[in-house]
Amino acid sequence: MNRLGAATSPYLLQHKGNPVDWWEWGEEPFAQARARNVPVLLSVGYAACHWCHVMAHESFEDAETAAYLNEHFVSIKVDREERPDIDAVYMSATTAMTGHGGWPMTCVLDHDGRPFFAGTYFPDQPRHGQPSFRQVLEALRDAWDSRGDDVRRVAANITEHLRRESALPAGSLDEEALAGAVQTLAAEFDPTAGGFGNAPKFPPSMVLAFLERHAHRTGSAVARQLLDATCTAMARGGIYDQLGGGFARYSVDRDWVVPHFEKMLYDNALLLGVYARWGGALGERVARETADFLLRELRTAEGGFASALDADSEGVEGKFYAWTPAELVAVLGEDDGAWAAELFTVTQAGTFEEGASTLQLLHDPDDPERYAEVRRRLLAARAERVRPERDDKIVAAWNGLAISGLCQAGLLLDEPAYVEAAVAAGELLVGLHLVNGRLRRVSRERLVGSPDGVLEDLGCVASGFVALAQATADSVWLDRAKLLLDDALARFRADDGGFHDTASDAAALVARPRDPSDNASPSGLSSMVHALAEYAALTGAGDYRTAAEEALATVATLGAKAPRFAGWSLAAAEAMLDGPVEIAVVGEPGAARDALAAVARRTPGAVVVVAEPGASAIPLLRDRPTVDGRPAAYVCRNLVCERPVTDPSLILQ
Repeated sequence: MNRLGAATSPYLLQHKGNPVDWWEWGEEPFAQARARNVPVLLSVGYAACHWCHVMAHESFEDAETAAYLNEHFVSIKVDREERPDIDAVYMSATTAMTGHGGWPMTCVLDHDGRPFFAGTYFPDQPRHGQPSFRQVLEALRDAWDSRGDDVRRVAANITEHLRRESALPAGSLDEEALAGAVQTLAAEFDPTAGGFGNAPKFPPSMVLAFLERHAHRTGSAVARQLLDATCTAMARGGIYDQLGGGFARYSVDRDWVVPHFEKMLYDNALLLGVYARWGGALGERVARETADFLLRELRTAEGGFASALDADSEGVEGKFYAWTPAELVAVLGEDDGAWAAELFTVTQAGTFEEGASTLQLLHDPDDPERYAEVRRRLLAARAERVRPERDDKIVAAWNGLAISGLCQAGLLLDEPAYVEAAVAAGELLVGLHLVNGRLRRVSRERLVGSPDGVLEDLGCVASGFVALAQATADSVWLDRAKLLLDDALARFRADDGGFHDTASDAAALVARPRDPSDNASPSGLSSMVHALAEYAALTGAGDYRTAAEEALATVATLGAKAPRFAGWSLAAAEAMLDGPVEIAVVGEPGAARDALAAVARRTPGAVVVVAEPGASAIPLLRDRPTVDGRPAAYVCRNLVCERPVTDPSLILQ
């Protein structure tokens, strides 16, 4: 019997009609496996995962394969976005066993949850030397029945490896270490196409934030060049939706031409902040279009933000987004169609598949008005196509990132609607996801899920609340952030001053996950460092600053050796090394105060609050009078302030 029909996860609901007797994660399926003396098959994926859909269609929807699974295994399906703790443990095992990871992830476990086999996608037929899924299942069942000692030995060794991985050596992300990280990134930089490494290329949003802060603090031309080249290349390429705004998950080529078309909330939330801060005409346009995309396509009826848009429509990846020259002509006519094809690099041969092309904008149009009209008409025509499915679950951590990004974009672009959307998302998290003082990870259609928040949820949401405190000058958001930070310090902190990814009272897994590396989204540790440091900067609470410093020390080795996987921690280290800069702007609303606030908010890594004198209870604003009746900016570091200035050009001088 398939038991996924009552799930809150859209990914699990995609599998509720499979002939596989799926279980959700819990004690009962393991009890069933013990009673039947069969192994447990764990399948992990997510709703917008293209290859998850492929494997589901080929194998999990196949009656014969399902019958074999049902007879010889107990099968558990997990949404990695709903249960990142489970995903983290078994992804570590998969990487240790195979040298690589990815989704769908397929692990086979003993009755205690210990893995003895792991892999990713398996085809329904043997190909390129890779066995079929059915062949893998038969070999595993044979090993379980006839080589039990080998199975137990492998499971014990892998589990011990997972437990040893939790030790993190301490170090220091000082001036020398941060400069060295820039040099390491420069050595991995692609000078032709921007970005780091080779294909596939992922948007390095957190690394870009680090480079921006380092360039500002030190004047490093190298950091600035890496930042500018990468931001420009991504914004011009096919990875960016030139019609509707927003970025796809990654580029399959080194030149950012052909994306893997799924669009994730966390990518766009992070990149929204990057481009809003980067600024200039291109940065502001991309930030505005990306924010509009979030509000138009990912915002839910409840006021939160959905997790993702699928890569596929009508069963074909990218069909919604790609164009041929003939399709452009059909919408725009001969003249505008030919002009658009040249502008967007839509070729007769195609840059994607079957003669279709992704849209690039390698240079600004020579006729902005014509471009605006062409873009409007193409976007309207595209809206008539079959849209990709939306994974509409609300993930706390990613909504926290969206809140932060929208606050930054709203303030920097002078778009109050973005801040208003951020406030609504924050209120939803408070009203629905906070249950008895503890944060739940997911909700859908106003029904909160049972999984508790993990460290990244507490860190990202606390940072979002601190961003709301800065955007609104309402101290209630600091109180809400403190609730989450205190919970993290009480239940997630490790003996060495770092953090575990799960709480001390969470249901035990074969290992307690503790991964300091940033991947698709910030690690729990790096998100918590940001939240602690930002909260301390606004309140003057030194114990939170100390906690941030102690946690940052546990990721120093990773930051020095592999900065591409520690960008968010490095960005936090840059801000803390710079103070962080704390700027209180006081005065009556008007052009003079706005001018001070605009300069203050362009300071990378700074915390900034703006209010009338005495109108806010945020400690950074306390006892800050105007100067001779004029709006003033107080620039501080560690709550030690310089003399107030009334001239925006004197901020940070």
